[in-house]
Amino acid sequence: MTGKTDYKREIDAYSARRGQFRILDVPDLRYLMIDGYGDPNGPAFTEAVGALYPVAYRLKFAARRQGRDHVVMPLEGLWWADDMDSFTTARDKSRWHWTLMIMVPDGIDEDLVGDGVRLGTLSEGRCVQTMHVGSFDDEAEVLSRMHDEFIPASGLRMTGRHHEIYLSDARRTAPEKRRTILRQPVLPAR
Repeated sequence: MTGKTDYKREIDAYSARRGQFRILDVPDLRYLMIDGYGDPNGPAFTEAVGALYPVAYRLKFAARRQGRDHVVMPLEGLWWADDMDSFTTARDKSRWHWTLMIMVPDGIDEDLVGDGVRLGTLSEGRCVQTMHVGSFDDEAEVLSRMHDEFIPASGLRMTGRHHEIYLSDARRTAPEKRRTILRQPVLPAR
């Protein structure tokens, strides 16, 4: 068996710096996915997280038996609202839609995916991203600078869904020390 692959170190899109907005092209990636609606502090969100990880580990152990071991990737989330002000300004979490995800390598046994979890490919393409360190509730200022300043000043416009990559385990990390990559797909401004 070869060594264990850590895709966070292999894929540039899992790298970001605090206080620096970066434009990059994100490759198409495959994910375990589960959709939901409402406050991420509620039971539906907790149940979705609880459904993803057993599948991710089942796939990891199956790959290991085939001689291809990998580190289970961090939890990720796509976020949006029918009225984006409830997401960016009012922060009305009860009105948020989300898709929770864990990236998986190619060549996995798709028959092992189940438990209400689907396997899908996310094609984001050109994106802007940065590292946020702190509480999830403190992201608004960084998002405002990304959305209202950096993206337009770079001749770009937002498209797609807000994407977060949770590099810290929220159950074990103090809110002020949580590391989250904030990503926004973009297109050239018209």
